Amino acid sequence: KEFIVEKARAACTCSPQSLSTALRRLFPVLDWLPRYNLRAQLLGDIISGLLVGIVAIPQSISYSLLANQDPIYGIYTNFFCNIIYAAMATSRHACVGSFGVLCLMVGQSVTRHLQLAGYGDSSAALGGNSSSPRNGTEACDRSCYAITVALSLSFLVGLYQILLGVLQLGFVAVYLSEPLLGGFVTGSSLTIITSQMKYLLGLKIPRHEGVGSFILTWVDLFRYIHNTNICDLLTSLVALAIIVPVKELNERYKERMKAPFPIELLVVIVATLISHYFDFEQRYKAAVCGDIPTGFRKPTVPDISLFPSLAMDALPIAVIGFAMTVSLAEIFGKKHGYAVSANQEMIAIGMCNLIPSFFYCFASSAALTKTLLKESTGSQTQVSGLVTSLVLLLVLLWISPLFYSLQTSILGVVTIVNLRGGLRKFRDTPRMWQLSKLDTVVWWTTMLCSTLVTTEIGLLVGVCFALLCIIFRTQRPRATLLGKVSNREIYEDQGTYKQLSSIANVKIFRFESSLYYANKDYFKAVLYQKTRVNPVLLRAQAHTDTGSSKGFWGTGFGCLKQAGRRAEQPPADSCPPSTDMHTLILDCGAMQFIDTVGLSVLKETHHDYKQ
Repeated sequence: KEFIVEKARAACTCSPQSLSTALRRLFPVLDWLPRYNLRAQLLGDIISGLLVGIVAIPQSISYSLLANQDPIYGIYTNFFCNIIYAAMATSRHACVGSFGVLCLMVGQSVTRHLQLAGYGDSSAALGGNSSSPRNGTEACDRSCYAITVALSLSFLVGLYQILLGVLQLGFVAVYLSEPLLGGFVTGSSLTIITSQMKYLLGLKIPRHEGVGSFILTWVDLFRYIHNTNICDLLTSLVALAIIVPVKELNERYKERMKAPFPIELLVVIVATLISHYFDFEQRYKAAVCGDIPTGFRKPTVPDISLFPSLAMDALPIAVIGFAMTVSLAEIFGKKHGYAVSANQEMIAIGMCNLIPSFFYCFASSAALTKTLLKESTGSQTQVSGLVTSLVLLLVLLWISPLFYSLQTSILGVVTIVNLRGGLRKFRDTPRMWQLSKLDTVVWWTTMLCSTLVTTEIGLLVGVCFALLCIIFRTQRPRATLLGKVSNREIYEDQGTYKQLSSIANVKIFRFESSLYYANKDYFKAVLYQKTRVNPVLLRAQAHTDTGSSKGFWGTGFGCLKQAGRRAEQPPADSCPPSTDMHTLILDCGAMQFIDTVGLSVLKETHHDYKQ
């Protein structure tokens, strides 16, 4: 009682020191900013922030298309979340913003709710070309309703992530293994590429959702391929032919280059100028971004009436978002030698989703490509994130209207090119198969389900299958007989090491897993197999035998000292079947726990061998 009262008093006491500690824990910027070294760190942060901002401009616009939103909302998302993450994150190198997989999941949820609300099917709400609602609601057009769904979803995602962080549930991320996340990202990348193909071809086909959307989309692509817009197709091919080789050269010579060449931004600028001066929209009916407004909109509040239908959609987005953020933060924290708090990272990314939801933003997380770029170009602290936000602020205030004539096919190319990392995972599967066959099966299972079924179901199947693999490994673990290393008190596996000596008539059996209800039968079976003695069978044979020595010798067991002369056979119990051991030692050092069923098996084993 005294201990509990003392701890409660310490937790509830509010002093200037405890308040300062709590604020520094919640806002790590208060801890590192006063110690910021202008001379040593500022130049690297500025250069890194500028380069990431330049890359973020085309990605913000293209990922808005993926999330089924107007381009301006992607720029809003990247602007606000970088400022909040800089103040609340413990990672110095992670870069947050729109992430392809999350944008795909947001877009799927938005499309489903648009259909439920009765809005006409459209590939994207670009340039104000929004269809009127068919349910009689005139207050909000399609574009307005799409961002309302997205910001309400972002609010729930942030709320989930903050709750996980406050409840100290950061350890949940460990259940999303690297093969599982790799398979999920690759499967989502294939789905994203499929969804962007209609922009590359200039086709107007419906956006399919739910089970089988991947196959249905490809069926529609081939069905309407005769309607391909030649202008969009040629533009896409030229852009791919330029961007892909330059990005490959950037990666190959990244050690020699101080900064990668911003080929995406250059292609976007040139393509916009060509489209504008040759009037692709009117002459060739090419799809363009349209009007992108400047400045900021008045803050809004999420639509509470949408929460019940968005609650389940927000859960996998929250899990994937914090898993990517925490994993990237820990990777670069370990590389540069500083500590990262998983729970604080969850609170930080939760705030990056919750607060911007009031400013027309959709869900975000740490992004791999921008994080790699940020770290490789000399970033020292999250000041580089503030510089990135300044670059996006210039776009928001003055530059965004200039992208009116930018073709959506170029945005599709930018999105697809940035998914090369996920597709390269296919090349790693042979090596993964050599290292761990079960991990490879987890990767393929998650990838195929995420692609052919849905991303949410793919994630769920991947988690369940990975846990089943763990159960399978503990259900049929490694079991060995041990031998002694000569002249040493060390015992190792006789099947692995040579020249081990066995103790006469003594068997040492090691079971390399916990003993519980799922592997109790396997424990007994492998024990009988390794020791070559099944005590239950031997006792049954001894009791059922009629007494002839042929019965004993025919089974390989019997009295070792059989009289050559004819004599009366003693009872079975007085001449038990002989074995090559008189003592069995169970090495339980690898057992982390034994449940009640496992304890019963040990008792049965002891009783049977004793008999």
